[in-house]
Amino acid sequence: MSSSTQLARDIDGKAIAAQVLEEVREHVAALSLEHIVPALAVVLVGDDPASQVYVRNKLLRAKEAGIRSLEYRLPATTQQTDVLKLIAELNADPLVNAILVQLPLPAHIDEGAVIDAIDPLKDVDGFHRQNVGALVQGADVLKPCTPSGCMRLLHETCANLSGLHAVVIGRSNIVGKPMAALLLQAHCSVSVVHSRSVDAKALCRLADIVVVAVGRPHMIDASWLKPGAVVIDVGINRIETESGTRLVGDVDYASARTVASAITPVPGGVGPMTIAYLLMNTVIATRAQQARPTPQHSHETTEQLALSE
Repeated sequence: MSSSTQLARDIDGKAIAAQVLEEVREHVAALSLEHIVPALAVVLVGDDPASQVYVRNKLLRAKEAGIRSLEYRLPATTQQTDVLKLIAELNADPLVNAILVQLPLPAHIDEGAVIDAIDPLKDVDGFHRQNVGALVQGADVLKPCTPSGCMRLLHETCANLSGLHAVVIGRSNIVGKPMAALLLQAHCSVSVVHSRSVDAKALCRLADIVVVAVGRPHMIDASWLKPGAVVIDVGINRIETESGTRLVGDVDYASARTVASAITPVPGGVGPMTIAYLLMNTVIATRAQQARPTPQHSHETTEQLALSE
């Protein structure tokens, strides 16, 4: 990647997400010829305002793509056993192909237990420990939506990822760790930096690709970047301004674009890709379930897991 004195070009997540959604519609149309309609079940526990917005957007995009959606809204006082019972029922329903439990859950519910109760073949968030472990091994499983979306943005931006040095800033289970695994699969050399890293900025300045997911507004500026680097900003932070509030990323966009060759804006970068890949995962899960040799056994195993948690 060569440096440039020009401002970085924006990586248009909205346009690329629209391409992915068109691909999803094509898959759904092909499934309909086999009299199969993919179905996504979304479970929302509590009344978190941000979660309600996310769920509404996911269901709207699903409808536009021709995916049947089922919504389960449970009060914040719902007990963990009741959530697990619902998941077991959804696991056992052959007409439900995808299950998403919107996070965060109320504090009295163990998120890990709930995620691991989902049938791995219906886990379209890609958070089940079986899918996470298989991802690290390089297996073809359902992958977390945001890292998958980031990879699509990179493939659309870079001619070839093989051999490039990528730095992932942040080591969360949702973005940082799976992002590193996917970059390794793409034959990048990968470094993960975090709060305990020594001289994280120096490591970043060596990177051809920088993926930032730390949840701190404007943490990364031009001084962290190698000239010509491609920057993927996963952060979504709401900050106060004189006129109200606005959304910004973890990257100082105005500063970073003076050094980078390409950068995702916030909003309009990574965000639209997450929902697009949720729906792509739904059609992938639907296809995988058609090929499952012993569905009854798998449902029983998952239900036993749910009851044991």
